[in-house]
Amino acid sequence: MIKLENIMKTYTINKNDKVTALNNINLTIQQGELVVLKGVSGSGKSTILSLIAALVKPTQGEVIVDDKRLSKLPDNFASLYRREHIGFIFQKYNLIANLSVRDNILLPLIPLNLSEKNLEEKILKVMHKFNISHKINALVKTLSGGEQQRVAIARAMVNNPKIIIADEPTANLDEKLSNHFCEILTELKSLNKTIIVATHDPIFFNLKSVDRVINIQNGIIN
Repeated sequence: MIKLENIMKTYTINKNDKVTALNNINLTIQQGELVVLKGVSGSGKSTILSLIAALVKPTQGEVIVDDKRLSKLPDNFASLYRREHIGFIFQKYNLIANLSVRDNILLPLIPLNLSEKNLEEKILKVMHKFNISHKINALVKTLSGGEQQRVAIARAMVNNPKIIIADEPTANLDEKLSNHFCEILTELKSLNKTIIVATHDPIFFNLKSVDRVINIQNGIIN
């Protein structure tokens, strides 16, 4: 489903200074796999996620998802690809504190020009799925950490994406919430979602639902 072929990614810091984030990466991820990218900050994990999400393009090599060559996609088609295929779960949730739970979950649907009925059906379905329906009109800033976590996951899933990308998702969570997040990942995998988690949290490394742990160090897969 996902292929990274001979990937190099270099960032230009200034005219005379460049940083190589990824160096000749080759990686294949099958549909329905739960893959953990393991490595310290700066190892290249987040760059791999950004390439799969078409947020950045490789300096060299090919990123292929569902037979689409992402490195060749114009920016407007890359945005469409993300809306249709990718669900993002961020380290700090990236929720809008002064909006309601409903409106936060609604945000990814706005560009789709769906009918009001269709919007409400999608929102209510995903809220029910992640047990946050009772907070539909509550402002996000009034929620507990666990409730905010569920809102963030519901927002990531509201478009029913094929691929879920989670970047250091437990970095700001206590042990109880981290375990709960792992349970949700296992449930999402049972729905045949392809899940890629970038983390250095050891809670993921022996998780039964994880198919592979891929160690990345200094932009290279070990």
